[in-house]
Amino acid sequence: MKHSTPKILAALLCLLAMITNNAMAENPGKKKAIRVLLVGGGASHDFDRWYKQEDVQTLQKDGLATVEYTSDPSTILGKLKDIDVLYLSNNQPIADKATREAIFAFVDAGKGLVLAHPALWYNWADWPEYNQKLVGGGSKGHDKYGPFEVTITNQKHPVTKGVPASFKLDDELYYFKPDASGTPIEVLATAKAETSDKVFPSIFIVKYPKGRIVGIALGHDAKSHTIEPYQTLLRNAVKWASN
Repeated sequence: MKHSTPKILAALLCLLAMITNNAMAENPGKKKAIRVLLVGGGASHDFDRWYKQEDVQTLQKDGLATVEYTSDPSTILGKLKDIDVLYLSNNQPIADKATREAIFAFVDAGKGLVLAHPALWYNWADWPEYNQKLVGGGSKGHDKYGPFEVTITNQKHPVTKGVPASFKLDDELYYFKPDASGTPIEVLATAKAETSDKVFPSIFIVKYPKGRIVGIALGHDAKSHTIEPYQTLLRNAVKWASN
């Protein structure tokens, strides 16, 4: 019997390894990280500080996502095949025709697109399809940087899960206007300045026929990127867009 002990031990170890591997495979807590490409760069914002550093950290917390940041739009084309969500925060040009077409093809394939504050502007007169189809509109102006209130108008949507019904922050209140001839949007939250009765979309989804698109009009500097409601919205947006 002593001579069979090593064989029994080896069999037990093998069985234990199989059970462990199966448990890891079936454990819903071990979800694969969402692969995100975050594109920044351009004018009027500190992209490296608030997108490259702060948002990357927010998204990578607890293993939600793996994020690659680039401020070089020429690199987008070669990376789309390896990601789940494209996160555009840039207001610098994406001038290459092939890259523009590839972004549309990416979304048409059912992939996720998150559009941040600077990317919701009417940045590119020579690429009207971007705002019309992917953004569902855009902004051509904003309030002077200062305080305003954000109100969640759809608390049942996954993008707004866990976000307070309303919160205040200092930011640029974008005058986002839907394009009547563009892709319809579904507003999830609105923004209203303390000195005005005008209300504008702040968080919304673009009801594109194939891919999932989220617009986040907040995001000028620390007073948005570092607060919990913004960080929750961003993480929710990437999760929802990746499904």
